[in-house]
Amino acid sequence: MQILYLGKGDPAVIDILSKYGDRVVVTDQKISGKCQEVVSSDLLVSYGYRHIFKKDILNQFHRRAINIHISLLPWNRGADPNLWSFLENTSKGVTIHFLDPGIDTGNILLQEEIYFSKDETLKTSYGKLSNLALDLLNRSWGKIRLGEIKDYEQSSRGSFHKLSDKIPYEYLLDKGWDTPIQNLVGKAL
Repeated sequence: MQILYLGKGDPAVIDILSKYGDRVVVTDQKISGKCQEVVSSDLLVSYGYRHIFKKDILNQFHRRAINIHISLLPWNRGADPNLWSFLENTSKGVTIHFLDPGIDTGNILLQEEIYFSKDETLKTSYGKLSNLALDLLNRSWGKIRLGEIKDYEQSSRGSFHKLSDKIPYEYLLDKGWDTPIQNLVGKAL
């Protein structure tokens, strides 16, 4: 089996995806449905990929294209999910879901919630979310790759954010990634 991994090429993700002997092809470049990587792959896994998927790609991977998202969907779809979970004080966690034509709107396969202490920063919380996402993928990859996990629709509630939505709140990020999360909680309510 060949797996197309779209993202930054994290070695931990590659190790998980290849643990059953599958070939993993990695790119973070924008792709089209006619790319050789797309045509010759059996599954698509997106994690940290910055491009929107067009229907010609999704049509080739019906129920075989998943995304790993560091929020508890349907909350904080789109950009900067970790930041928005604090600004809007929503539940925190990770989600593995099917890709569909919307942005982070596909049916959910797995989720796991996490809680943070008040001494966390954006950087430490992001690290913990990333570790949780990799752990969830690792524990469930065998069943995901075989299509053995029952998916379910996201609720109609939730939130979505574009990159530009954070501009009015950038002044709160006075220490960048080292900004304490306690300085952000509920500031966008």
